[in-house]
Amino acid sequence: MRRILRLGSAVALFAVIGAVATGCGGGSKGSGSGGTSGSSGGGSGGGSLNVAIVDNPQMKDIASLTPSLFTAKTHIKVNYTVLDEGTLREVTTRDVAAGGRQFDVAMIGMYEAPQFGKNGSLVDLTPQASSDTAYNLGDLIPSVKNGLSADGKLYAAPFYGESSFLMYRKDVLKAAGVTMPAHPTWPQVAAIARKVNKPNMAGICLRGKPGWGDLGASLTTVLNTFGATWWSAKPDGTVDKAQVDQPAFKQALQFYVSLIHDAGEKDAANSSFNECLSQYKDGKVAMWYDATVAASNLEASDSAVKGKSGYAPAPVVKTPASGWLWSWALAIPKTTSKEALAWKYIAFATGPQYLKEAGAKIAGGWAAIPPGTRKSTYEIPQYKKAAAAFAQPTLTAMSEAPINNPGTTKRPGVPGVQYVGIPQFQDVGNQCTQEFSALIAGRESIDNALKNCQQVASQVGQ
Repeated sequence: MRRILRLGSAVALFAVIGAVATGCGGGSKGSGSGGTSGSSGGGSGGGSLNVAIVDNPQMKDIASLTPSLFTAKTHIKVNYTVLDEGTLREVTTRDVAAGGRQFDVAMIGMYEAPQFGKNGSLVDLTPQASSDTAYNLGDLIPSVKNGLSADGKLYAAPFYGESSFLMYRKDVLKAAGVTMPAHPTWPQVAAIARKVNKPNMAGICLRGKPGWGDLGASLTTVLNTFGATWWSAKPDGTVDKAQVDQPAFKQALQFYVSLIHDAGEKDAANSSFNECLSQYKDGKVAMWYDATVAASNLEASDSAVKGKSGYAPAPVVKTPASGWLWSWALAIPKTTSKEALAWKYIAFATGPQYLKEAGAKIAGGWAAIPPGTRKSTYEIPQYKKAAAAFAQPTLTAMSEAPINNPGTTKRPGVPGVQYVGIPQFQDVGNQCTQEFSALIAGRESIDNALKNCQQVASQVGQ
């Protein structure tokens, strides 16, 4: 059993990602300005930036458009490092929280932004964002802005915002004589998944890949609505006692794993967002519970399943709602010497103009532009038409996300649904999801997995 390490200490041991290479691709790959060349100087402005982003379709789009929409105008070359979710979190935690100097801009989320901001690792973006009239700070969706802030200061600018919901193939359910409830429960979803499950099409895709933000994210929403929790909280909001050994936790975990075993995707222990996205688009799964941003890809103009999907709220058991709230956002580490250039890039990447320009240029069309950050996005005529199937379900899910009260008992730390807002959760979540993923893969028993996780979680607060 490993001891628990706080944010910025354990991950400081990870090897530094190598020199940025050319060519944009999936996994842990780098790209020079999204595969850009682009001038590094000349005219007014100039210079270069090293930017770490997550390996998701919307981020690949902006990497490919940066040369024409940003570098050509500013002469600032952007060297992207594109990383899968788990690696990005390890690297940015090391580089930002531990005072590294590899990146001038780093993509983080609602878990990291308030904590890194409070501990002095990030630049407060409020002065730049509020004085930049073209940026239009007041246009940001309030819940997303608040989730990336601490003490009224914005520490990361949202690139896209999301909740979680259930995506399902309308045609597949109709052929099976099944109607999706308007507000499904997890037992109802499980029954549907088992009914439509076939050798060539799994009933549902659920994250099973280890990582607090991979398997940990979707599983924690299930834990919450089953009445389970990772820790109880003291009256002052600090951690009290680990609750992994409680019956509700075992019930929720057993439900999740059994559903995967009975009707889940192949190789679930190695599947997260990108893997489930590929399987759903390829017609290999009938339903998928995950981030609302996925609908942007399912309804994209180049999607094979465009127009075939329905969208239902995140399933529940004991709570009124269970969907998460998240944003992938861009932050400036205090260690950079290029704060002014970094803000120019962030204002471009997360500003309203990029959204208006990208829709006609990306392969997925208007449906695939980054959602969930700005009120004005939902007023763009082309987007309203292209995103008609999922725009309102996304906004509803985000507005109903129970970020302040995700379960049936009080949680410690800062607000959060799919994570516990304390520094130690990253390490606990990573260790415990290794156990739970092994359980999904059939290499571990549920009792041993829970025992080992309880031992890890119990170290917090000692």
